[in-house]
Amino acid sequence: MDSILHATADNPVPENHVAGFLEGRGGVKIRYAVFRSKERQAKGTVVLLQGRSECIEKYFETINDLTARGLWVATFDWRGQAGSDRLITGSRAGHVARFADYEADLSLFLERIVLPDARLPFFIVAHSTGALVALSQAPLLENRIERMVLAAPFVALAGQSMSQRKIAIIARLASLTGLGNRTFRKGDPSLDFANNVVTSDARRFARNAAIYAEHPELSISWPSARWLNETIATMARVTHQDHLTRIRIPTLLLCPTADILVPRKAIGDLARIFRAARLIEIDGARHELFQEADRFRAQTLAAIEAFIPGSDAEETGLGA
Repeated sequence: MDSILHATADNPVPENHVAGFLEGRGGVKIRYAVFRSKERQAKGTVVLLQGRSECIEKYFETINDLTARGLWVATFDWRGQAGSDRLITGSRAGHVARFADYEADLSLFLERIVLPDARLPFFIVAHSTGALVALSQAPLLENRIERMVLAAPFVALAGQSMSQRKIAIIARLASLTGLGNRTFRKGDPSLDFANNVVTSDARRFARNAAIYAEHPELSISWPSARWLNETIATMARVTHQDHLTRIRIPTLLLCPTADILVPRKAIGDLARIFRAARLIEIDGARHELFQEADRFRAQTLAAIEAFIPGSDAEETGLGA
């Protein structure tokens, strides 16, 4: 049994991988894994960036999809969640002190794990908060990353009892008054499929719920006020024209049109002023495109396969 990655009955650990821990900014332990394709000719490496509260295990199916297409996959858990170090002692809140810490961890992962050990060229495939990190860091990644795919990028927040503006004000006040570690809600997010808003696929929802039920150490609760303050401030910065003009990495934006967490309009507005990007809408899909029903996942994977080129990939043996 792999002591770093965790299998469940219907979610086995993909073969041909290495896993370990990387020391991130401030000495925080970051869990990572690199999965190799069985294809002799590697088409490159996808750096897979998760969303808030997710874990490597949740992406085993997608990792298998990508490696079957001749791509390697390198991924890690964000600080404060899943198999990486928690940041608040005795609390299950999703927390980060500074959004820049996420960016620093991504840079270290690329420098210490991906660049030395993975196969060129390098691509980013990112979901939600991971896509926000990629957007923020993108002006500095031009010489490393060939193309980016951003699925349901977390550039606005909806579907809450308060508006984004009110949440931003309260989160900022809490952060300024020493209450940044607190959450706005009590208890844990529901694991009830009937009340979920992120996927229409009951089987994948149950599979993911089983991961956290069998390995509760991978789960976290609601985001802290500090996390919200840092994230909302980053949303405002990366959706500004000045920032987007500095991004020259060809980018594909995937917008699930039935997403109530990230408004369709916000992603459409981003696409209109983001010159390096083009937009594909997945009609009827909810927020978690990689956990959605087959008809939506198939469109998502087809769009990725069409966008990520393999013409200049290296030829490699598995042991190289």
